[in-house]
Amino acid sequence: MISFELSDDQKMIQDTARDFAANELRAKSRDCDEKDEIPESVFQGAWELGLVNAPIPEAYGGAGMARSALTGAIMCEELAYGDLSMAMGTLAPALLAYPVMEFGTEEQKKAYLTKFAEASFLKATAAVVEPIMDFDPAALTCTAQKKGSGYTLSGKKCLVPLGASAELYLIYAALEKPGYENVAGFIVEKGAKGLTVVGRERNMGLKALETAELSLENVEVPASARLGGDAGCNFARIMDYSRVALASMAVGVAKASYDYARQYAKERVAFGEPIAQRQAIAFMLAEMAIEIDATRCLVWEAAWKLDKGQDATKESYLAKMYADQMVMKACDWGVQILGGHGYIREHPVELWFRNARGFAVFEGMATV
Repeated sequence: MISFELSDDQKMIQDTARDFAANELRAKSRDCDEKDEIPESVFQGAWELGLVNAPIPEAYGGAGMARSALTGAIMCEELAYGDLSMAMGTLAPALLAYPVMEFGTEEQKKAYLTKFAEASFLKATAAVVEPIMDFDPAALTCTAQKKGSGYTLSGKKCLVPLGASAELYLIYAALEKPGYENVAGFIVEKGAKGLTVVGRERNMGLKALETAELSLENVEVPASARLGGDAGCNFARIMDYSRVALASMAVGVAKASYDYARQYAKERVAFGEPIAQRQAIAFMLAEMAIEIDATRCLVWEAAWKLDKGQDATKESYLAKMYADQMVMKACDWGVQILGGHGYIREHPVELWFRNARGFAVFEGMATV
């Protein structure tokens, strides 16, 4: 029997994320967007709440809370409702920590998970997307070639969250041939020879979030840097977790646009009545609400299957694809409902519209 009732722990995490999103993220979102930066206090605040580091096992200094894709999806939605840039920024360390938790060798867990249990926010990230046409995670052009007892990494990456300031990177590269099964992750530390931050990217949306392009020119790493060692990692499953996270963030952004547009329509009076009473506006709001709830159901189904240890590739992919289209429609309609006011920065709907446009190209930039 399917139940949509959240557990007490999930309700607590939802409430915590919602309060943080309202008081810290939404309150600072416009200023951060204008200044192209996220205050360090926001990173540290999220860290102290345990939004990333709570699932670190007790053996490595963490709280040992069970990792749950569904709980993570609930949290991602609430944070993105506050602000997408800051949601991605504060959760970026999970892009390295969680794959190490699931697939890392014991040596990798001891070396890196303990860093995520420390008191200060650790800037860590993962590099998946590449600056090429028709990018496909299953056909990476960034390569890892065997050299002696280690590997040599070569290629380019883009849209790397916290890419210019990160201390640790999890860089995904193709081995001998295309296919998810032939993708390996490599833990590379800042300053590695041949690893160059080309520069911070100037994006249409996510303006507050520092994303960067990376260049890898024969970066030599030891065999111990490969995630999971010789056994490697399940890259397809890593992408499943990522798509659930991104789809849930799309739900959060869409809901922000819907809630704001609905309230505006109820308060905006034209020709003697609130514009919400006009059929064209009412139908747009109704369809936005339906699409948001439908997408959330797709996300939760995929997350539930991940938590059960089942294959969720189809479900996570469908949720992500549907969410990409849904968030664009919801945010476009949010701008339309506000009319001319939707185009000016006095209202946040234009910010959400710019952020929503990127979901179609976001891959591997968040995880649950």
